[in-house]
Amino acid sequence: MNTVVRANHLNKRFGATRAMDDLSFTVEKGSITGLIGPNGAGKTTTLKAILGLTSFEGELDVLGMDPRKGRHHLMERVCFIADVGVLPRWMKVREALDFVEGVHPRFNRHKAETMLAATTIDKKLKVAQLSKGMVTQLHLALILAIEVELLVLDEPTLGLDIL
Repeated sequence: MNTVVRANHLNKRFGATRAMDDLSFTVEKGSITGLIGPNGAGKTTTLKAILGLTSFEGELDVLGMDPRKGRHHLMERVCFIADVGVLPRWMKVREALDFVEGVHPRFNRHKAETMLAATTIDKKLKVAQLSKGMVTQLHLALILAIEVELLVLDEPTLGLDIL
């Protein structure tokens, strides 16, 4: 397996709070890795470091790149979904599919529509008409249908029913 993420001795402080304290780990290609811990443990900060969205001390290699340098090149190969899915409430589901298809060259519309077919989401509805869980399902379908080398999900099931 190839290493996709290699973190060595990551540290990040917010005042007196240590969000990352000598954190080291690797993520191998084809694996699913979860960060588990209580609120405030530094999970989101770690994801932001991987994405080049926050400063940190230590060494971090993501797909052979330092996320602090040339972030735009990294983001061509990485897709991210935040813990709060933000989709325009006025947009219809089919318009969201059209939009992502128009802006992201690696979006696989067939894959997204296949995922949505497994839900009860009507493509004619506006995002405002969907339940919180349906918005999460839509957001996941849009993100998971973008074919990249690294997918970073921050609490991707937030709002989904356990079933």
